[in-house]
Amino acid sequence: MNPVVVKIGGSTLGEHDTTIRDLVRLQGLRLPVVVVHGGGSTISDWLEKQGVETEFVEGLRVTTSQSLDVAVAVLAGLINKQIVAELAHQEGKAIGLSGADGGLLRGQTFDARLGLVGNVTSVDSSILKLVLNHGFIPVVAPLAVENAGQHVSDSGLLNLNADTAAAHIAIELNASMLVFLTDVRGILDAEGKLLEAVDMQRGEELLSSGVVTRGMIPKVEACMNALRNGIQSYIVDGRTQGALFGLVSEDDYKPEGTVFCSQPRL
Repeated sequence: MNPVVVKIGGSTLGEHDTTIRDLVRLQGLRLPVVVVHGGGSTISDWLEKQGVETEFVEGLRVTTSQSLDVAVAVLAGLINKQIVAELAHQEGKAIGLSGADGGLLRGQTFDARLGLVGNVTSVDSSILKLVLNHGFIPVVAPLAVENAGQHVSDSGLLNLNADTAAAHIAIELNASMLVFLTDVRGILDAEGKLLEAVDMQRGEELLSSGVVTRGMIPKVEACMNALRNGIQSYIVDGRTQGALFGLVSEDDYKPEGTVFCSQPRL
């Protein structure tokens, strides 16, 4: 079975969040899962402690040399290992990685306004396959190694949007599905109505009309990127108990959220 790629945030979605338990249950069924995590709010908290202001452009964090150091420490260190530990506490088997490990993700800067934020240029999934083949869940922090010959970052690392990273990993692995667990119901139209299904045309309309804003922009773009490559994606309300487990393991399960698919728009 091709793996499922799941993007989660850097912290719990609330008291009813069963994401960690769902991941362990899926592992118990021998269903391969790759986890990509974010951590934006924690990065902002740590930057605030240092008196560094956080700025966003079109839903992406502006990353300076100083804020990159914090992002690397928080993402690849604190949050990554917390998630691995939470899985271990529930008898799950996981290995924490970043996009730098094994050359998993490589990238280059693409917008001067964003600073040291990378666009993924290549994915080497060999380390993920190795981890999966040994029965572990890879837990990936969204960082990339700069392309050879590029010397923009002193550390040789770039910050990545986790949604973007998850889509590129899903495409490289030819994932069976890509799932974004969020703290909202899904994609809402201009009247606030939940869109249960979105195709490419509707997705473009949502972005161009400004209905989708802030942090939802990279999620929608990631879903559309996956859909172009034949992968169905879901933006799901992760506050619902068992949402991830039901979506992956039960054929007739219908989660609260939005599916990006090639069917005519609803």
